[in-house]
Amino acid sequence: MADELAAVVMAAGIGTRMKSATPKHLHPLLGRRMVDWVIDAAREAGVERIVVVAAPQTADLFEGVEVAVQEEPLGTGDAVRCARGALDGFGGDVLVLNGDVPALRPATISALIDTHREVAAAATVLSFEPADPGAYGRIVRGGDGRLARIVEAGDASPEELALGEVNSGIYIFRAEKLWPALERLEPQNAQGELYVTDTLGLLVADGEPCAVQLADDPLEAEGVNTRAELALAAAFLRHRINEAHMLAGVTIVDPNTTWIEAGVEIEPDVVVHPFTVIRGRVRIEGGAEIGPFAYVRAVSVIGERAKIGTFVEVKNAAVGAGAKVPHLSYLGDVEVGEGTNVAAGNITANFPHEPGQPKGRTRIGRNVRTGVDTVFYAPVEIGDDVWIAAGSVITDDVPPGSLAGFPPRQTTKEGWVYDKHGNPDGD
Repeated sequence: MADELAAVVMAAGIGTRMKSATPKHLHPLLGRRMVDWVIDAAREAGVERIVVVAAPQTADLFEGVEVAVQEEPLGTGDAVRCARGALDGFGGDVLVLNGDVPALRPATISALIDTHREVAAAATVLSFEPADPGAYGRIVRGGDGRLARIVEAGDASPEELALGEVNSGIYIFRAEKLWPALERLEPQNAQGELYVTDTLGLLVADGEPCAVQLADDPLEAEGVNTRAELALAAAFLRHRINEAHMLAGVTIVDPNTTWIEAGVEIEPDVVVHPFTVIRGRVRIEGGAEIGPFAYVRAVSVIGERAKIGTFVEVKNAAVGAGAKVPHLSYLGDVEVGEGTNVAAGNITANFPHEPGQPKGRTRIGRNVRTGVDTVFYAPVEIGDDVWIAAGSVITDDVPPGSLAGFPPRQTTKEGWVYDKHGNPDGD
Protein backbone atom coordinates (compact mmCIF):
# COMPACT_ATOMS: atom_id res chain seq x y z
CA MET A 1 0.00 0.00 0.00
CA ALA A 2 1.21 3.48 -0.86
CA ASP A 3 0.74 4.83 2.67
CA GLU A 4 2.81 2.10 4.30
CA LEU A 5 6.01 3.24 5.91
CA ALA A 6 9.25 1.45 6.78
CA ALA A 7 12.65 2.64 7.90
CA VAL A 8 16.16 1.39 7.33
CA VAL A 9 18.49 2.55 10.11
CA MET A 10 22.16 2.26 9.17
CA ALA A 11 24.14 1.19 12.24
CA ALA A 12 26.82 -1.16 10.93
CA GLY A 13 29.76 1.22 11.14
CA ILE A 14 32.37 0.78 13.87
CA GLY A 15 33.21 4.48 14.10
CA THR A 16 37.01 4.47 14.22
CA ARG A 17 37.14 8.18 15.07
CA MET A 18 35.50 7.44 18.41
CA LYS A 19 38.69 5.50 19.28
CA SER A 20 36.67 3.02 21.30
CA ALA A 21 36.14 -0.71 21.60
CA THR A 22 32.41 0.09 21.66
CA PRO A 23 30.87 0.54 18.18
CA LYS A 24 29.90 4.15 17.58
CA HIS A 25 26.14 3.64 17.42
CA LEU A 26 26.07 1.83 20.77
CA HIS A 27 27.62 4.58 22.87
CA PRO A 28 25.31 5.59 25.74
CA LEU A 29 23.67 8.98 25.57
CA LEU A 30 21.29 10.19 28.29
CA GLY A 31 19.75 6.83 29.01
CA ARG A 32 19.73 5.36 25.52
CA ARG A 33 22.31 4.14 23.06
CA MET A 34 22.93 6.60 20.27
CA VAL A 35 21.10 4.49 17.68
CA ASP A 36 18.12 4.04 20.01
CA TRP A 37 17.38 7.76 19.81
CA VAL A 38 17.00 7.39 16.05
CA ILE A 39 14.87 4.24 16.35
CA ASP A 40 12.58 5.87 18.91
CA ALA A 41 12.22 9.01 16.78
CA ALA A 42 11.17 6.86 13.82
CA ARG A 43 8.60 5.03 15.95
CA GLU A 44 7.17 8.28 17.27
CA ALA A 45 6.89 9.54 13.69
CA GLY A 46 4.62 6.60 12.88
CA VAL A 47 7.02 4.19 11.16
CA GLU A 48 5.43 0.73 11.16
CA ARG A 49 8.49 -1.35 10.33
CA ILE A 50 12.09 -0.66 11.30
CA VAL A 51 15.07 -2.57 9.92
CA VAL A 52 18.42 -1.93 11.58
CA VAL A 53 21.43 -2.71 9.43
CA ALA A 54 24.10 -3.97 11.82
CA ALA A 55 27.58 -5.42 11.68
CA PRO A 56 27.89 -9.17 12.36
CA GLN A 57 29.30 -8.59 15.86
CA THR A 58 26.38 -6.35 16.92
CA ALA A 59 23.46 -8.04 15.15
CA ASP A 60 22.14 -9.66 18.32
CA LEU A 61 22.08 -6.40 20.32
CA PHE A 62 18.78 -5.06 19.01
CA GLU A 63 15.30 -5.86 20.28
CA GLY A 64 11.90 -4.93 18.92
CA VAL A 65 13.19 -4.31 15.39
CA GLU A 66 14.13 -6.35 12.36
CA VAL A 67 17.86 -6.76 11.79
CA ALA A 68 19.77 -7.09 8.54
CA VAL A 69 23.49 -7.85 8.62
CA GLN A 70 26.05 -6.03 6.50
CA GLU A 71 28.89 -8.53 6.35
CA GLU A 72 31.46 -6.03 5.07
CA PRO A 73 31.48 -2.22 5.36
CA LEU A 74 30.92 -1.46 1.68
CA GLY A 75 29.19 1.88 2.01
CA THR A 76 25.73 3.27 2.67
CA GLY A 77 24.32 2.03 -0.63
CA ASP A 78 25.33 -1.51 0.22
CA ALA A 79 23.93 -1.08 3.77
CA VAL A 80 20.48 -0.14 2.46
CA ARG A 81 20.63 -2.93 -0.10
CA CYS A 82 21.24 -5.40 2.75
CA ALA A 83 17.80 -4.49 4.13
CA ARG A 84 15.99 -5.45 0.95
CA GLY A 85 15.46 -9.05 2.01
CA ALA A 86 13.74 -7.97 5.21
CA LEU A 87 11.44 -5.67 3.20
CA ASP A 88 10.72 -8.11 0.40
CA GLY A 89 7.28 -7.37 -1.00
CA PHE A 90 6.97 -4.05 0.84
CA GLY A 91 5.36 -1.49 -1.43
CA GLY A 92 5.23 1.73 0.59
CA ASP A 93 7.77 4.41 1.41
CA VAL A 94 11.20 3.63 2.85
CA LEU A 95 12.99 6.04 5.16
CA VAL A 96 16.77 5.80 5.16
CA LEU A 97 18.16 7.03 8.48
CA ASN A 98 21.66 7.28 9.86
CA GLY A 99 22.11 5.72 13.28
CA ASP A 100 24.41 8.52 14.44
CA VAL A 101 21.94 11.44 14.50
CA PRO A 102 20.51 11.20 18.03
CA ALA A 103 19.08 14.73 17.98
CA LEU A 104 16.74 14.00 15.06
CA ARG A 105 13.16 14.75 16.18
CA PRO A 106 10.03 12.83 15.22
CA ALA A 107 8.52 16.10 13.97
CA THR A 108 11.37 16.52 11.49
CA ILE A 109 10.88 12.98 10.20
CA SER A 110 7.14 13.64 9.87
CA ALA A 111 7.79 16.84 7.90
CA LEU A 112 10.07 14.91 5.55
CA ILE A 113 7.37 12.27 5.02
CA ASP A 114 4.67 14.89 4.44
CA THR A 115 6.68 16.78 1.83
CA HIS A 116 7.57 13.54 0.06
CA ARG A 117 3.95 12.48 -0.21
CA GLU A 118 2.48 15.89 -0.97
CA VAL A 119 4.56 16.22 -4.14
CA ALA A 120 4.42 12.51 -4.99
CA ALA A 121 8.21 12.37 -5.13
CA ALA A 122 10.22 9.31 -6.04
CA ALA A 123 12.70 10.39 -3.36
CA THR A 124 13.07 13.26 -0.91
CA VAL A 125 16.23 14.36 0.87
CA LEU A 126 16.44 16.05 4.26
CA SER A 127 18.72 19.06 4.00
CA PHE A 128 20.10 21.43 6.62
CA GLU A 129 22.11 24.63 6.85
CA PRO A 130 25.09 24.23 9.20
CA ALA A 131 27.17 27.16 10.38
CA ASP A 132 30.08 25.72 8.40
CA PRO A 133 29.05 23.70 5.30
CA GLY A 134 32.64 22.46 5.04
CA ALA A 135 32.88 19.07 3.36
CA TYR A 136 29.15 18.41 3.16
CA GLY A 137 27.60 17.75 -0.24
CA ARG A 138 25.76 20.82 -1.50
CA ILE A 139 22.07 20.73 -2.41
CA VAL A 140 21.41 22.29 -5.80
CA ARG A 141 17.75 23.04 -6.44
CA GLY A 142 16.05 23.58 -9.75
CA GLY A 143 13.84 26.49 -10.62
CA ASP A 144 10.83 24.66 -9.19
CA GLY A 145 12.55 24.17 -5.83
CA ARG A 146 13.03 20.46 -6.35
CA LEU A 147 16.33 18.63 -6.23
CA ALA A 148 18.51 19.14 -9.29
CA ARG A 149 21.63 17.43 -7.94
CA ILE A 150 23.82 16.86 -4.93
CA VAL A 151 27.39 18.00 -5.49
CA GLU A 152 30.17 16.73 -3.25
CA ALA A 153 32.33 19.53 -1.87
CA GLY A 154 35.42 18.28 -3.68
CA ASP A 155 33.60 18.44 -7.03
CA ALA A 156 31.74 21.70 -6.46
CA SER A 157 32.33 24.96 -8.30
CA PRO A 158 32.93 28.15 -6.31
CA GLU A 159 29.29 29.09 -6.84
CA GLU A 160 28.12 25.71 -5.58
CA LEU A 161 30.46 25.83 -2.57
CA ALA A 162 28.82 29.12 -1.62
CA LEU A 163 25.50 27.32 -1.17
CA GLY A 164 24.61 26.91 2.48
CA GLU A 165 22.09 24.08 2.11
CA VAL A 166 23.70 20.64 2.42
CA ASN A 167 22.82 16.96 2.34
CA SER A 168 22.08 15.25 5.66
CA GLY A 169 22.25 11.71 4.28
CA ILE A 170 18.66 11.12 5.41
CA TYR A 171 16.13 10.24 2.71
CA ILE A 172 12.74 8.79 1.96
CA PHE A 173 12.08 6.76 -1.20
CA ARG A 174 9.18 5.06 -2.83
CA ALA A 175 10.18 1.42 -2.51
CA GLU A 176 9.61 0.60 -6.17
CA LYS A 177 12.08 3.35 -7.12
CA LEU A 178 14.67 2.64 -4.44
CA TRP A 179 15.53 -1.01 -5.05
CA PRO A 180 16.16 -0.76 -8.83
CA ALA A 181 18.26 2.38 -8.30
CA LEU A 182 20.38 0.59 -5.70
CA GLU A 183 21.04 -2.24 -8.17
CA ARG A 184 22.38 0.30 -10.65
CA LEU A 185 24.98 1.73 -8.26
CA GLU A 186 28.61 1.31 -9.18
CA PRO A 187 31.62 1.85 -6.90
CA GLN A 188 33.28 5.22 -7.37
CA ASN A 189 36.39 4.54 -5.25
CA ALA A 190 39.17 2.02 -4.72
CA GLN A 191 37.42 0.58 -1.66
CA GLY A 192 34.53 -0.59 -3.82
CA GLU A 193 32.00 1.26 -1.67
CA LEU A 194 28.49 2.17 -2.82
CA TYR A 195 26.76 5.35 -1.69
CA VAL A 196 23.02 5.70 -1.33
CA THR A 197 23.37 9.40 -2.22
CA ASP A 198 24.12 8.36 -5.80
CA THR A 199 20.63 6.92 -6.17
CA LEU A 200 19.28 10.49 -6.09
CA GLY A 201 21.39 11.38 -9.12
CA LEU A 202 20.14 8.31 -10.98
CA LEU A 203 16.51 9.13 -10.25
CA VAL A 204 16.89 12.78 -11.25
CA ALA A 205 18.58 11.68 -14.50
CA ASP A 206 15.61 9.39 -15.14
CA GLY A 207 13.29 12.38 -14.86
CA GLU A 208 11.82 11.22 -11.57
CA PRO A 209 10.64 14.02 -9.25
CA CYS A 210 12.92 14.37 -6.22
CA ALA A 211 12.12 16.82 -3.43
CA VAL A 212 14.01 18.55 -0.64
CA GLN A 213 12.87 19.18 2.94
CA LEU A 214 14.92 21.68 4.96
CA ALA A 215 15.36 20.82 8.66
CA ASP A 216 14.40 23.63 11.03
CA ASP A 217 17.37 23.06 13.32
CA PRO A 218 20.69 22.09 11.72
CA LEU A 219 21.87 20.37 14.91
CA GLU A 220 19.27 17.65 14.36
CA ALA A 221 21.00 16.40 11.24
CA GLU A 222 24.58 16.58 12.49
CA GLY A 223 26.16 13.15 12.75
CA VAL A 224 28.26 12.10 15.75
CA ASN A 225 31.70 10.79 14.84
CA THR A 226 33.96 11.72 17.77
CA ARG A 227 33.81 11.87 21.56
CA ALA A 228 33.73 15.66 21.31
CA GLU A 229 30.67 15.52 19.05
CA LEU A 230 29.10 12.99 21.42
CA ALA A 231 29.43 15.50 24.25
CA LEU A 232 27.85 18.23 22.10
CA ALA A 233 24.94 15.92 21.27
CA ALA A 234 24.50 15.10 24.96
CA ALA A 235 24.33 18.80 25.86
CA PHE A 236 21.80 19.42 23.10
CA LEU A 237 19.59 16.54 24.25
CA ARG A 238 19.96 17.56 27.90
CA HIS A 239 18.62 21.00 27.01
CA ARG A 240 15.70 19.48 25.09
CA ILE A 241 14.77 17.14 27.94
CA ASN A 242 15.07 19.83 30.61
CA GLU A 243 13.07 22.31 28.57
CA ALA A 244 10.25 19.79 28.13
CA HIS A 245 10.09 19.21 31.89
CA MET A 246 10.13 22.94 32.64
CA LEU A 247 7.35 23.63 30.15
CA ALA A 248 5.37 20.87 31.89
CA GLY A 249 5.62 22.62 35.25
CA VAL A 250 8.90 21.41 36.77
CA THR A 251 11.31 23.92 38.33
CA ILE A 252 14.89 23.19 37.27
CA VAL A 253 16.98 25.80 39.04
CA ASP A 254 20.03 25.44 36.77
CA PRO A 255 19.36 23.45 33.58
CA ASN A 256 23.01 23.64 32.55
CA THR A 257 24.12 21.49 35.50
CA THR A 258 21.10 19.17 35.64
CA TRP A 259 21.21 15.86 33.77
CA ILE A 260 17.91 14.04 33.39
CA GLU A 261 17.79 10.95 31.21
CA ALA A 262 15.09 10.16 28.69
CA GLY A 263 12.13 8.33 30.17
CA VAL A 264 12.27 9.95 33.61
CA GLU A 265 8.78 10.99 34.76
CA ILE A 266 8.50 14.22 36.77
CA GLU A 267 5.18 15.70 37.85
CA PRO A 268 4.45 19.46 38.07
CA ASP A 269 5.70 21.48 41.05
CA VAL A 270 8.78 19.31 41.57
CA VAL A 271 11.92 21.37 42.26
CA VAL A 272 15.27 20.08 40.96
CA HIS A 273 18.36 21.85 42.30
CA PRO A 274 21.73 22.25 40.51
CA PHE A 275 24.24 19.47 39.91
CA THR A 276 21.60 16.76 39.97
CA VAL A 277 21.64 13.52 37.97
CA ILE A 278 18.40 11.55 37.48
CA ARG A 279 18.79 8.27 35.59
CA GLY A 280 16.75 5.33 34.41
CA ARG A 281 13.17 4.42 35.29
CA VAL A 282 12.42 7.10 37.85
CA ARG A 283 9.14 8.79 38.77
CA ILE A 284 9.11 11.91 40.92
CA GLU A 285 5.70 12.96 42.18
CA GLY A 286 4.31 16.47 42.58
CA GLY A 287 5.82 18.77 45.19
CA ALA A 288 8.94 16.66 45.74
CA GLU A 289 12.31 18.37 46.01
CA ILE A 290 15.58 17.02 44.64
CA GLY A 291 18.58 18.69 46.26
CA PRO A 292 21.87 19.82 44.78
CA PHE A 293 24.40 17.09 43.95
CA ALA A 294 21.67 14.42 44.24
CA TYR A 295 21.82 11.19 42.24
CA VAL A 296 18.49 9.47 41.59
CA ARG A 297 18.87 6.11 39.86
CA ALA A 298 16.61 3.44 38.43
CA VAL A 299 14.25 1.99 39.58
CA SER A 300 12.99 4.68 41.96
CA VAL A 301 9.77 6.46 42.88
CA ILE A 302 9.93 9.69 44.88
CA GLY A 303 6.56 10.44 46.48
CA GLU A 304 4.65 13.69 46.75
CA ARG A 305 6.38 16.41 48.80
CA ALA A 306 9.30 14.07 49.53
CA LYS A 307 12.80 15.50 49.68
CA ILE A 308 16.00 14.01 48.32
CA GLY A 309 18.71 16.31 49.65
CA THR A 310 22.31 17.28 49.05
CA PHE A 311 24.76 14.47 48.25
CA VAL A 312 22.05 11.82 48.49
CA GLU A 313 21.99 8.78 46.21
CA VAL A 314 18.91 6.60 45.85
CA LYS A 315 18.65 3.45 43.76
CA ASN A 316 15.78 0.99 43.39
CA ALA A 317 14.03 2.99 46.08
CA ALA A 318 10.45 3.92 46.93
CA VAL A 319 10.41 7.07 49.06
CA GLY A 320 6.97 7.78 50.47
CA ALA A 321 5.01 11.02 50.46
CA GLY A 322 6.46 13.69 52.72
CA ALA A 323 9.55 11.63 53.60
CA LYS A 324 12.87 13.44 53.86
CA VAL A 325 16.41 12.29 53.13
CA PRO A 326 18.11 15.65 53.62
CA HIS A 327 21.80 14.95 53.05
CA LEU A 328 24.80 12.65 52.76
CA SER A 329 23.03 9.30 52.55
CA TYR A 330 22.86 6.25 50.29
CA LEU A 331 19.54 4.41 50.06
CA GLY A 332 19.59 1.42 47.75
CA ASP A 333 17.01 -1.38 47.46
CA VAL A 334 14.82 0.28 50.03
CA GLU A 335 11.28 1.35 50.86
CA VAL A 336 10.85 4.47 53.00
CA GLY A 337 7.41 5.13 54.45
CA GLU A 338 5.42 8.36 54.46
CA GLY A 339 6.63 11.11 56.74
CA THR A 340 9.89 9.38 57.67
CA ASN A 341 13.03 11.44 58.27
CA VAL A 342 16.35 9.81 57.37
CA ALA A 343 19.18 11.64 59.08
CA ALA A 344 22.58 12.49 57.62
CA GLY A 345 25.03 9.73 56.84
CA ASN A 346 22.54 6.85 56.66
CA ILE A 347 23.39 3.85 54.50
CA THR A 348 21.50 0.76 53.47
CA ALA A 349 24.11 -2.00 53.28
CA ASN A 350 22.38 -4.18 50.73
CA PHE A 351 25.22 -6.35 49.45
CA PRO A 352 24.41 -10.09 49.52
CA HIS A 353 25.46 -11.97 52.62
CA GLU A 354 26.54 -14.96 50.53
CA PRO A 355 27.88 -15.13 46.95
CA GLY A 356 25.13 -15.64 44.40
CA GLN A 357 22.34 -14.37 46.63
CA PRO A 358 20.22 -11.36 45.62
CA LYS A 359 20.76 -8.03 47.32
CA GLY A 360 18.83 -7.61 50.54
CA ARG A 361 16.03 -5.08 50.85
CA THR A 362 15.47 -2.59 53.64
CA ARG A 363 11.93 -1.61 54.63
CA ILE A 364 11.54 1.49 56.77
CA GLY A 365 8.02 2.26 57.94
CA ARG A 366 6.00 5.46 58.34
CA ASN A 367 7.06 8.35 60.57
CA VAL A 368 10.41 6.78 61.45
CA ARG A 369 13.20 8.99 62.82
CA THR A 370 16.70 7.72 62.19
CA GLY A 371 19.83 9.04 63.86
CA VAL A 372 22.91 10.26 62.03
CA ASP A 373 25.51 7.76 60.82
CA THR A 374 23.16 4.78 60.84
CA VAL A 375 23.68 1.64 58.77
CA PHE A 376 20.81 -0.70 57.95
CA TYR A 377 22.20 -4.17 57.28
CA ALA A 378 19.71 -5.67 54.82
CA PRO A 379 17.46 -7.52 54.78
CA VAL A 380 15.86 -5.70 57.68
CA GLU A 381 12.44 -4.21 58.43
CA ILE A 382 11.82 -1.13 60.58
CA GLY A 383 8.25 -0.70 61.83
CA ASP A 384 6.20 2.49 61.87
CA ASP A 385 7.01 5.26 64.36
CA VAL A 386 10.44 3.82 65.26
CA TRP A 387 13.31 5.97 66.46
CA ILE A 388 16.90 4.92 65.75
CA ALA A 389 19.79 6.10 67.92
CA ALA A 390 22.71 7.86 66.24
CA GLY A 391 25.70 5.83 65.09
CA SER A 392 23.79 2.54 65.05
CA VAL A 393 24.18 -0.58 62.95
CA ILE A 394 20.72 -2.10 62.59
CA THR A 395 20.91 -5.83 61.95
CA ASP A 396 17.55 -7.03 63.33
CA ASP A 397 13.96 -6.12 62.60
CA VAL A 398 12.55 -3.39 64.85
CA PRO A 399 8.88 -3.54 65.95
CA PRO A 400 6.65 -0.46 65.57
CA GLY A 401 7.00 2.28 68.15
CA SER A 402 10.39 1.12 69.39
CA LEU A 403 13.67 2.86 70.10
CA ALA A 404 16.61 0.91 68.70
CA GLY A 405 20.35 1.18 68.25
CA PHE A 406 22.87 2.02 70.95
CA PRO A 407 26.25 1.04 69.50
CA PRO A 408 28.36 -1.00 69.50
CA ARG A 409 25.56 -3.62 69.52
CA GLN A 410 21.93 -3.05 68.67
CA THR A 411 19.56 -2.84 71.60
CA THR A 412 15.82 -2.53 71.03
CA LYS A 413 13.52 -1.02 73.63
CA GLU A 414 10.10 -2.14 72.47
CA GLY A 415 7.29 0.36 72.83
CA TRP A 416 9.62 3.13 74.09
CA VAL A 417 8.34 5.75 71.61
CA TYR A 418 4.69 4.92 72.33
CA ASP A 419 5.31 4.95 76.08
CA LYS A 420 6.94 8.38 75.92
CA HIS A 421 4.88 10.05 73.17
CA GLY A 422 1.75 7.98 72.74
CA ASN A 423 0.53 5.86 69.83
CA PRO A 424 -0.85 8.04 67.03
CA ASP A 425 -3.14 5.19 65.99
CA GLY A 426 -4.56 4.95 69.50
CA ASP A 427 -3.60 1.28 69.99
